[in-house]
Amino acid sequence: MGPEVPRVERRLTAIFAADVAGYSRLMHEDEVGTLRTLIAHREIMDGLISEYGGRIANTAGDSVLAEFPSIVDAVACAALVQEKLKASNAIGPRENGLQFRIGVHAGDVMVRGHDLLGDGVNIAARIQALAEPGGVMLSGRAYDEIVGKLDLEFEDWGEQQVKNVTRPVRVYALIGGASGGTARGPSPSLPDKPSVAVLPFANLSGDAEPGYLADGIVEELIAALSRVRSFFVISRNSTFTYKGKAIDPRQVSRELGVRYVVEGSLRQSGNRLRIITQLIDATTCNQIWGERYEGEVSDIFDLQDRVTEAVVGAIEPNITLSEIKRARRKRPDSLSAYDLVMRALPAVWSQDTETTEEGLRLIERAITLDASYALPKALAAWCYAQRLVYLRTENIAEDRSKATTLAGHAARLEPNDPLVLTCAGAAYSGTGEFPLAQTLIERALTLDPNSAWAWNRSGWLNVYIREPDRAIQHFQRALRLSPLDPLKFNLFHGIGAAHFGKAEYAEAARWVEKCLREKPDAVRLLTAAYYHAGEMEEAKRAFAAFLVHFPGMTISRVLELTPVSSQQVHGKFAEALRDLGLPE
Repeated sequence: MGPEVPRVERRLTAIFAADVAGYSRLMHEDEVGTLRTLIAHREIMDGLISEYGGRIANTAGDSVLAEFPSIVDAVACAALVQEKLKASNAIGPRENGLQFRIGVHAGDVMVRGHDLLGDGVNIAARIQALAEPGGVMLSGRAYDEIVGKLDLEFEDWGEQQVKNVTRPVRVYALIGGASGGTARGPSPSLPDKPSVAVLPFANLSGDAEPGYLADGIVEELIAALSRVRSFFVISRNSTFTYKGKAIDPRQVSRELGVRYVVEGSLRQSGNRLRIITQLIDATTCNQIWGERYEGEVSDIFDLQDRVTEAVVGAIEPNITLSEIKRARRKRPDSLSAYDLVMRALPAVWSQDTETTEEGLRLIERAITLDASYALPKALAAWCYAQRLVYLRTENIAEDRSKATTLAGHAARLEPNDPLVLTCAGAAYSGTGEFPLAQTLIERALTLDPNSAWAWNRSGWLNVYIREPDRAIQHFQRALRLSPLDPLKFNLFHGIGAAHFGKAEYAEAARWVEKCLREKPDAVRLLTAAYYHAGEMEEAKRAFAAFLVHFPGMTISRVLELTPVSSQQVHGKFAEALRDLGLPE
């Protein structure tokens, strides 16, 4: 017989892994200062680990590995470590600040002396590497253990393939960690076609009025570029999150997954306009092209066309002018109507009740000024449909009639404008006219395959007509085209609705919970999802919130305003709401 193999000690534990972002570079730049700051930061971290019942195991240079008997304590410690280190960096010289990345996992480890080994340690280290500097990342197993136990918010990054781990690992990023921002998700990869983001143009005129003209130039530029089929163009909802900020193009490239960035400015003096714009290779920060344009306010559409043609020609010289011209919208006869629409757009997209209604008032003024202008009619149709879909209507028949009438007018006036067709199609979806909605939205996507809004509305339409797998695919396409979209919660809600249609009720509830961080009244679906998942306490909690947001609501009214073609889905809603006490 050979020598007896010693028994390996194993235990299930919470694993806390941390290291300094960019440590080698910092040491190269300033060894003494970096080491001094590291020692100070380690005193803070080590003290908190001990305070929360943790034990420090393997350490090497800038890295720390610790174990905790409680996963809740490990995560609470990680969040507080980042807050304390952020405060420490704020009072010291900026060049000496260090930022740790922390990963927390719950798993099995092998113990040898004071060291921790094994697959659990490897997973903790790999998810730590996915965290932003100053951030905290949890594995799915760790997240499941702390849900509802800590006053912290996390963003689901989905399943990630990490080095030396056979199966993908689901990960969650702490929102609002020491970096002070919200979790952005992993950086998208560059598409295999020319990819571009048009940033909001700076208004250099000294007052807010010309800002709408600047926004209009960007809107038109995005619309025209999007319809060049060989391009990949980021949605305006994502690019406008950078409005008013000085942003490094390389950051835009990382966060949006694009190679090119278009920047510009507008200055108005009386009736004269000056537009300066440039195209930048965002991966290198090299300027490819830049130009200045001048003209009268009345020449604004001509100026927009000249800018668009120059940008397209700089990115892809082989694109013909005929392709650009084909992408142009029909121009309004009234500049005042155009200005009102530009003012209204942010309000219409907000999906906030009062803000949307203010946008509708501006749009109706634009329709009065120019009855042949299709876009305000399409936007108004969508606003009236929102009243129905979001249970806001005070007169169902009137709002439904206005939505369908305006949608039809808009589509007939401008049958080749993707935004007009999408808004009209969205209105038809909200009123239950699914075949009309499908015709318009499919045409919009044919004309503009880069429209995140069209993919979003196609996703919802496929939820309504019971094509949940296709719906999820289209929502995911919209997320890629608009990764920083302020209305991302609407896509999360849609994915939840698709899972509800597949009778995957627990997964539906998980996605709707993500939506609720920014849209707290989206509890109609959550109530039914928790009910049919067998989570009765959660269903009652969601139902109580539903009654707060929609007092006096009845089952028949909910079903009448829920645009789903499936009687089975309606039945699931009715069953849940009836059992929880909503009157007929």
